[in-house]
Amino acid sequence: MKKHENVIGRVYAYFLKEGWNRHKLYFVVRAGKMIIQSATPFLTIYFIPAIIGELMGNKNPNRLIGLAASLVLLEFVFAILNGTLGNVIERYGQSFENHFKMILSKRIMELDFQMIEDKKALDQLELARNGMSWYSGGMNGLMEPFFSFLSGLITLLGVVALLTVNAPVVLLIASVVVIASTVVNGKINQIEQEGYRKLSKINRIFGYLGWNLVDFRYGKDIRLYDSKDMMVKKWGSFTEDWNKENMEIADRQLPLQLLRDGMQVIHDIAIYFYLGALAILGKMTVATCIQMVNAAGTFTGSLRGMVFCYQEMMKKASYANEFVSFMDYPPAMPKGNMPVKKGKHIFEFRNLSFSYPGSDVNVLQNVNLTIQEGEHLSVVGLNGAGKTTLVKLLCRLYDPTEGEILMDGVNIKEYDYQEYMQVFAPVFQDFKLFAFSIKENLLLKETVAEEEAVRDTLEKIGMLQRVEFFKDGIDTVLFKQFDETGIEPSGGEQQKLAIARALIKDAPVVILDEPTAALDPIAEYEIYKHFEDLVKGKTAIYISHRLSSCQFCDKIAVFSEGCVKEYGTHRELVNLENGIYAEMFAAQAQYYVS
Repeated sequence: MKKHENVIGRVYAYFLKEGWNRHKLYFVVRAGKMIIQSATPFLTIYFIPAIIGELMGNKNPNRLIGLAASLVLLEFVFAILNGTLGNVIERYGQSFENHFKMILSKRIMELDFQMIEDKKALDQLELARNGMSWYSGGMNGLMEPFFSFLSGLITLLGVVALLTVNAPVVLLIASVVVIASTVVNGKINQIEQEGYRKLSKINRIFGYLGWNLVDFRYGKDIRLYDSKDMMVKKWGSFTEDWNKENMEIADRQLPLQLLRDGMQVIHDIAIYFYLGALAILGKMTVATCIQMVNAAGTFTGSLRGMVFCYQEMMKKASYANEFVSFMDYPPAMPKGNMPVKKGKHIFEFRNLSFSYPGSDVNVLQNVNLTIQEGEHLSVVGLNGAGKTTLVKLLCRLYDPTEGEILMDGVNIKEYDYQEYMQVFAPVFQDFKLFAFSIKENLLLKETVAEEEAVRDTLEKIGMLQRVEFFKDGIDTVLFKQFDETGIEPSGGEQQKLAIARALIKDAPVVILDEPTAALDPIAEYEIYKHFEDLVKGKTAIYISHRLSSCQFCDKIAVFSEGCVKEYGTHRELVNLENGIYAEMFAAQAQYYVS
């Protein structure tokens, strides 16, 4: 129980604070609805016995009409207010849903990059997403049992006073049945929560297949490789697994649900028998008997409702706790606070080895390499040699398994992480352009102050005339996901825009990690030649398994089997007898001979 209380406290402290900061009026509306719900049962408890008493007593028509009219009018007013406030709450609920999706997305972007390949982190992310939607119901789902509990408490205190005076035995009967039902309901919820954790992996795969089947980006491959049947078969397989798990949960819950319903029947029989006997024996008037029946029903409903709400709070809090846990997910890498000095830098890889999380195979092994300030280095090697991994480590997307990376003689772990990231302007092979404007794609921020810089950079890469041809110029939207007038840039244009993004950042270190791999060697050579002119004075790193960039660079590092096999200038390496670089250059030379 203490564990559940800790979860409830943690979750509700987080969401009450977050919700209050977001929409204070939401809680005012919730409180108003709670008061109405608390008062509604007393309309029946008071007016119905009063009407029956009048019918069996004085039979005053005016009083009867007044009582009946008051009951109907108040019920009507309460219903209107309850419905109106409920509608307002639903609208706030949608706003909260969007808000928590936004902060979840922000948290995902803030996580250390290596988490995208960490199974535990991915499972926790799936639990967080589902916990805030399907299972907890989000902000409204969490607040509904919380305020219903408070409403039930207010109602309970009112009816306890009535029953204590007139029918104390009813309190005992109702309490025993409610306690027994609580135990049974707790077991039902436990089964559901156990099933939820089992379903997290299935839900992740289920969602992956479901979205990919309808994602137009995969349309060409699915059609040209006729993979529809395989995709649908996999979808069907995981659907069966999902159905099987849910059926197992339902089968385990069914006998407990029947037992709980049976207890309710026993409760009703016992209370009606007891109160009926009091009325027959003349120890209670008919009007009072009816009032006590209503009060007993309200007491049982309120007490059971409070218990149910508390259990719902525990259940929903356990689901929403996955969201809170993800928001508090520990960093994968330590972060320093040392400021990064402006200007150029010297980098040193010292005895560096690395294996990806969950793998014992070293992708890089005992790498020693120094990059001088302002130096242009070409890193070459066959696919799988560890070239891109070296860049990921340099950019601190991962930390080395062994050894260290130094910048200006200091381990890069000591530097302020955000400041260190500003040192690099990379263009990866799998670079991404977004369905935003050209200007936003280059700046990756909303500003008008740098529009001239955008135009200057576009001119440098030979794209300005093309962009100004469009109706909206640099504000032209790429792709058509959000704007039917969006343009579809060619592969070469996308590569130029990605390079422009790196240039406009004006970072001291520029990295090209095979962004031109899809181009033919001559086109790649032309891009590298032009790019070399644009990054003079900066440190530049070119990653490739082709050799277009090598003749422009000061040094070349040849990677093979995860380590630096050869290092030197183009002239030194091309004349190295039986050298890896010399062999690669000879195989590719036909493409670069003028």
